[in-house]
Amino acid sequence: MGTDAGGLHARVLARLGPAIASGAHPPGTVLRLDELERRYGVSRTVAREAVRVLEAMHLVQTRRRVGITVRPTEEWNVFDPAVIRWRLAGPDRPRQLRSLTMLRTAVEPVAAGLAARSATPEQCRRLTVLAGEMAAAGRAGDLREYLVHDVAFHREVLDGSGNEMFARLGDVVAEVLTGRTEHHVMFDAPDPEAVTLHVRVAEAVRARDAAEAERLMREICVGALRELDILAP
Repeated sequence: MGTDAGGLHARVLARLGPAIASGAHPPGTVLRLDELERRYGVSRTVAREAVRVLEAMHLVQTRRRVGITVRPTEEWNVFDPAVIRWRLAGPDRPRQLRSLTMLRTAVEPVAAGLAARSATPEQCRRLTVLAGEMAAAGRAGDLREYLVHDVAFHREVLDGSGNEMFARLGDVVAEVLTGRTEHHVMFDAPDPEAVTLHVRVAEAVRARDAAEAERLMREICVGALRELDILAP
């Protein structure tokens, strides 16, 4: 597929994916390629490629003589970063944020404890640097810069755990953190207490204190849940 076609199919996905994820096309809805061609002003090849991507996410199923059917939500690949992004853009955002943050609460403290045991010296160094950059961005009130370092910090913890399954959740956590910022489901400035906790997690990992790293990361995740209680009840 050429670059233009790739851009077109991405444009279709950027509109059709959120429409499905938001419930505008509820499960059981039947779509047809010719309808998609007309609606989005694209060729059949482009429409078909967009549908293939949605099939890979388990959002739709294509059947001959039936069409393209939106699948039940319990069959969706809810760990796909695009699906997470689309769902967070929809009306069910508070519930999605809570579900994803509870996942973080179950995984990230354990990952931090493992990182204290197995992170390399370079990973420990990067965590310290990223925590410092988060603190600087927090003092400046720069939410966008803070987000960049926050995402990188949590990826580093998951990678440093040495567990490849945890590491693969880096994209999931990145979408949660990004969604909170883009949809204004966080305070106007980073919470100084949360910033301090990130610095202390980095210190605990560097000191090889697994119990303390796990405890501090749990405080971060529980704090994020409390924030949702206020901003996205």
